[in-house]
Amino acid sequence: MNIFARFAQDESGATAIEYGLIAALISVGIIAAASLLGTNLGNLFNGIANTLNVTVPDGSGT
Repeated sequence: MNIFARFAQDESGATAIEYGLIAALISVGIIAAASLLGTNLGNLFNGIANTLNVTVPDGSGT
């Protein structure tokens, strides 16, 4: 019976699960931020490239 009482009072597993959940939440936030930043950065570079293509012709004469 003593072993069950110690098992019921042991909170180290719960602490590990809490740390795991916190790490997962932080990971989801980092992934969302990187995705959003990547999309915005891609749009910025595409806009710059389009502006340069209009400003500086490619020399093909078309």
